[in-house]
Amino acid sequence: MKILILGSGGREHSFAWKVAQSKKCTKLFVAPGNAGTAQIAENVDLKLSDFESIRNFVLEQEIEMLIVGPEDPLVQGITDFFAEDPELKSVKVIGPSKRGALLEGSKERAKEFMAMHNIPTAAYESFTVESLEAGKKFLETLTPPYVLKADGLAAGKGVLILDSLDEAKAELESMLSDKKFGAASAKVVIEEFLDGIELSVFVLTDGKNYKILPTAKDYKRIGEGDTGLNTGGMGAISPVPFADKDLMEKIEERIVKPTVKGLQKEAIDYKGFIFIGLIKVGEEPFVIEYNVRMGDPETEVVLPRIKSDLVELLEKVSEVKLNEASLEIDEQAATTVMLVSGGYPEAYEKGKEITGFDAVQDSIVFHAGTKIEEEKIVTSGGRVIAITSFGTDYKEALKKSYQNAEKLHFDKMYYRKDLGFDLS
Repeated sequence: MKILILGSGGREHSFAWKVAQSKKCTKLFVAPGNAGTAQIAENVDLKLSDFESIRNFVLEQEIEMLIVGPEDPLVQGITDFFAEDPELKSVKVIGPSKRGALLEGSKERAKEFMAMHNIPTAAYESFTVESLEAGKKFLETLTPPYVLKADGLAAGKGVLILDSLDEAKAELESMLSDKKFGAASAKVVIEEFLDGIELSVFVLTDGKNYKILPTAKDYKRIGEGDTGLNTGGMGAISPVPFADKDLMEKIEERIVKPTVKGLQKEAIDYKGFIFIGLIKVGEEPFVIEYNVRMGDPETEVVLPRIKSDLVELLEKVSEVKLNEASLEIDEQAATTVMLVSGGYPEAYEKGKEITGFDAVQDSIVFHAGTKIEEEKIVTSGGRVIAITSFGTDYKEALKKSYQNAEKLHFDKMYYRKDLGFDLS
């Protein structure tokens, strides 16, 4: 089977690494890919928003399966684009329809879906520039900290958690009146703050049946001790040590099952991954958000722990026969440490040569922001490399990842040295 993966980050390199191991994969393409995917697949220079060019490539190469990595093409409706084209509709597209992708594309829609299907989440209200004053009054009814979320996609940066009421009111005005996050903050969801510890649960579903994939916990803040600005993720750990049998039963019964049933009730075409961002408050799980694809850097610890053939699983998804597939999980823990460019998540330089790959032992190196330039591998993004390792527990796995992080070098390289600090 010829397979095309869309995307260019660590998530897509992880998918390529796993898909390339399948006996069912005869030829693998990644668009646009990075220096890591170039080593195991053929990179293709395609823009993810250019559906016509993707269509032409799929037809020319007789692609049979399309795996959509990031959220943007899904929110823009690439799955519907394929389904509505007579020449493309036989392609197995892994990713939800545009309606399904709204669960990530609109924070308000996600909250409405949770309310409709009795899925536990924080209380909320939505506001636009016309109801700005009402939004400020609503903030006055809450106890700090205050949670403001841009309704649309804001590249993971549209969520603010603020301790000061005055600052929260000012930021609400900035988001709505001054378009701080552009069109994404034309509407803002204000939520009550839930105090607890976060985790991510990943579900593979054909819209009817589902499999719960390994749990993971990522670390968003740039600074140690979870300080500083939010990033796209500085590392991840799987499984989550506190996600015991009792908690996972609650998550499945109260959240996973109602979510999949909700998709069915609303006749939403959904064949792909649901990333459920959760918070454990006391002993109870609540949903913070849905994402309609795998997370990054969580994919770099979740996929390596799946022992089953991923392509076979995805085939069953496309046939709505996921119940017939078996999912085998490696019992070992996996961790990934993200190496980032100096200055990230604010201004940073690109084009820095990366060295030391040959010295890495007993870890998997997933490329994120890399490219090949004059036969050298150089940085091309804020998050550059993810180093994934296995161990009997997360501490042993982290030790390996950190040992190998020291073997890689590029100018102003930075990584957090305290992952898992909140788990021991």
